Amino acid sequence: MEIRTLTRAEEEVMLILWRLKKAFVKDILAEMPEPKPAYNTVSTIIRILERKGIVHYNAYGKSHEYYPLITRAEYKRSEMKQLISTYFDNSLPQLVSFFVKDEPLDEKELDEIMKIMKKGKS
Repeated sequence: MEIRTLTRAEEEVMLILWRLKKAFVKDILAEMPEPKPAYNTVSTIIRILERKGIVHYNAYGKSHEYYPLITRAEYKRSEMKQLISTYFDNSLPQLVSFFVKDEPLDEKELDEIMKIMKKGKS
């Protein structure tokens, strides 16, 4: 399944939903920072996420309790693949090079990256 990129508002709702695991619109709204959007705005965003296949719900009469259909890690992986594909010709070395040109890594950071890479290969 291809995961579509979320808008900023959709991502804000999803970050809350991933943290809560399941929630009603009022629960999501309660977690949002001030100034809070209108209830109908959050409800509309949730319905868009449902149409995109990212959330689903359990119905309790007229109330709907929403839950994510994808994990935060799955979304993050999809977005990183898209970023690398679009801006770095599917090249992880180009991505790393881009970041270290502006902000060189110190020896501790390089060691940490090497440990992560070795762990990924095993």
